[in-house]
Amino acid sequence: MIASTKNEKLQHYLATLKFSLYCITHPLDGFWDLTHEKRGSYAAANTILIITLIVRLMKLRFTSFIFLKVYWEELNLVLYMASILFPLMIFVLGNWGLTTLFDGKGRLGQVYMASCYCLTPYPLLQLPLMIFSNFVTKDEAEFYGVISTLSLVWCALLFIAAMGQIHEYSAGKNIFFMVVSLFAMLVIIFILMIFFSMISQGVAYFISLGREILFRL
Repeated sequence: MIASTKNEKLQHYLATLKFSLYCITHPLDGFWDLTHEKRGSYAAANTILIITLIVRLMKLRFTSFIFLKVYWEELNLVLYMASILFPLMIFVLGNWGLTTLFDGKGRLGQVYMASCYCLTPYPLLQLPLMIFSNFVTKDEAEFYGVISTLSLVWCALLFIAAMGQIHEYSAGKNIFFMVVSLFAMLVIIFILMIFFSMISQGVAYFISLGREILFRL
């Protein structure tokens, strides 16, 4: 019985992971079914996000130096990984927060799930492109650049389609709120910067106060 349950869960996970391929080729139907028909899963979404991060790290090591020069002594891997995670999380929060105020149908979890599914083209194109980079010359760099840009543009278009289907917005309203979501991201970043600045100043004050007390004792 337990083995059967585990097998069913595994099959469901694989089916939801495979469904990401349908989403990126049939975005309107795919992202509608992803949430409304429950064809997606958080496990598959997390897997896609992790794979995206792994491929991004692999690019540093395995992409030809002709196309990507890495200065390891200056590279901060935490910040490098955050360059995907942080904007993604800020977008999810910003988009969900705005659309909740204006009749958006999507829940926070659905926005996160769909956003992760939108990242699917990145590893699908960047992984073979990374291998391809080691077999071409600098004269063929234009082809590399086109495919690399295509993976990002594809992801961006999927984000637009996904948010429209999840929130059940018209095309015009969806584009408007996607643009507004970018401004919301800037506002959230600004607030976070102020918050952490206040925290750092507060910590610095108490440290200096503690030192002054110890000095007088």
